[in-house]
Amino acid sequence: MAISGTASGNVRPGDGYPSGVTEEKDGGSGAMRRGPADLVWSTVALQLAGLAFCGVVALIAWPFGWLPDSQYLALMSTMFAAQPAGELYRAGPPRRLAAVAALFTLMTVALLIAATAEWAFPVMAEHDLGFLAGFLVGTPVGVAVLAWFYNRGNVA
Repeated sequence: MAISGTASGNVRPGDGYPSGVTEEKDGGSGAMRRGPADLVWSTVALQLAGLAFCGVVALIAWPFGWLPDSQYLALMSTMFAAQPAGELYRAGPPRRLAAVAALFTLMTVALLIAATAEWAFPVMAEHDLGFLAGFLVGTPVGVAVLAWFYNRGNVA
């Protein structure tokens, strides 16, 4: 039985989406579940938006003698980038182990990169740029771990 208005006529039962669509509609909340790669790319894009926001703040505050420090940059970029992970956590059943694993991954990657950067480039230690670089790399990795836990739970 073909449904009119679709190109191929293949429609998944229950949600009305064509069978080739990669996103799946969550049954309870109506939110769209995306794959881990989409979540990581959207996290990176939102981090860049957060850094752009910090750049605008720096340009506005520079004539008044205030420049944001690296902790402010890390905080703002992480606040901007938390949206995909928050949507994923709200869309499915709460998995506290997945959230804890994502946070531990974020902190482990951030600390490893910060320690390596400050060991390799001692000048960076004065300005805490290793901390900022570690947080910028660790946030998408933490989101990937969270998405992996959720996708693993949905398959089983």
